[in-house]
Amino acid sequence: MTLAPVSSEIARVLASTRPAPTGNTALRAGLHARRLLFLKSLLVRLERLGGALDPAARRRFERDWALLESTERADPSAVRDVLDYPMTGAWLAEALAAPDGPVLERHLAHFGGVALAAAIRAGRPVVGTWTLPTGVLTLPGLGTLHRSSGELRLTSRAGTVRMADPTGHQGPALLRTATRPEDGTTRIGGGPGWSALRTLPGSGVVLDDLDPYRVPPHGVGPAALPAAGRPESARRLWARRWNEAHALLSAVDPGRIAEIGTVLRAVVPLAPGRRAGDAPLSATARAAPGAVLAQLPGDGGELAESLVHETQHTKLAALHDLAPLCVPGAGTLHRVGWRPDPRPVMGVLQGAYAHLALVDLWWRAGGGASVPSGWRRRAGLRLEIYRDQVGEALSALGESDELTMVGREFVRGMGRHHASLGRAARSLR
Repeated sequence: MTLAPVSSEIARVLASTRPAPTGNTALRAGLHARRLLFLKSLLVRLERLGGALDPAARRRFERDWALLESTERADPSAVRDVLDYPMTGAWLAEALAAPDGPVLERHLAHFGGVALAAAIRAGRPVVGTWTLPTGVLTLPGLGTLHRSSGELRLTSRAGTVRMADPTGHQGPALLRTATRPEDGTTRIGGGPGWSALRTLPGSGVVLDDLDPYRVPPHGVGPAALPAAGRPESARRLWARRWNEAHALLSAVDPGRIAEIGTVLRAVVPLAPGRRAGDAPLSATARAAPGAVLAQLPGDGGELAESLVHETQHTKLAALHDLAPLCVPGAGTLHRVGWRPDPRPVMGVLQGAYAHLALVDLWWRAGGGASVPSGWRRRAGLRLEIYRDQVGEALSALGESDELTMVGREFVRGMGRHHASLGRAARSLR
């Protein structure tokens, strides 16, 4: 399988950073194709290992693969939902990079949860006993089950999957209704050891404070921040900030709300820990596009900015995988206004793209009559700073010889949108 090239028209539309349904559809298709390639690469690797792979690990993987295949034949969308979940991408990246032996086998055990999550979403029959080497079963996008026995017996009937330990003691019941989980209609029952993910209000985006692959092993940012787990993840505060951000973006730019709901699948709370006056950290892991890794913002405005910013990172990462925008490994570094450290060309492009979307956001906030006055003031302070910083970055990119042909045209498209916002900003004075 090869990734389908993105059309020049799609790249041109995406360059403006504006919500583009056709562009995002193409990016989602590319993301799914890439996940399938990675999964096939893992299968090929295990086939080549032959007898060097622990027999028990191989049996578990083959059983899980058969379940995923049968589910895909019955309900391809359910399998696609699970494979395209951001943390499934992070798991695949770590499994492919793991050395042969116990480390690889530990990562392979996670595949059981991937296959079971797809079957549960599809309402497929699931009967049998699953061995949990770590005592934990993670169902990506749904939740996590802890079992001290290390074994789990599953039975399903009429869309309900019941979990029990080998002695027959009942655990949680997971009920799959007739519509897709992204519509908020999968009901997750309670039970000993079960923790369900919570959906953020009015959306299909989950607050993922459970998945073991939700944060890279080395942490996030210069401080190597770890993930915030329960109960430190502050679910109620996140729900409040989400509602505040939704209200602000609805007043400023409703199209952004639709795009965020399309592009993002999860918000991952990071541990607190920043100096007074510092903005909360947010990031997107390249292996897990569609997940915003973020510290709890101080207000809805900060979250709205982070959501717009990280959505652009996800879009650009997906586009770069489909149509490389720069040549790898050239090594030239450039100064940018939003970071103290010099950045490679791809880092400059990623930052310029995300900040161009913020220029667009703050321009609209500054001119919106229904926007709260505090946000309009904030827009006035941020707009000129970000616009100048992006302009400097675009100049550096325009002079770079590390961009591909698609990359050069993409940067020119960014420049056109940046210039239009500059003219609009001057007209407001």
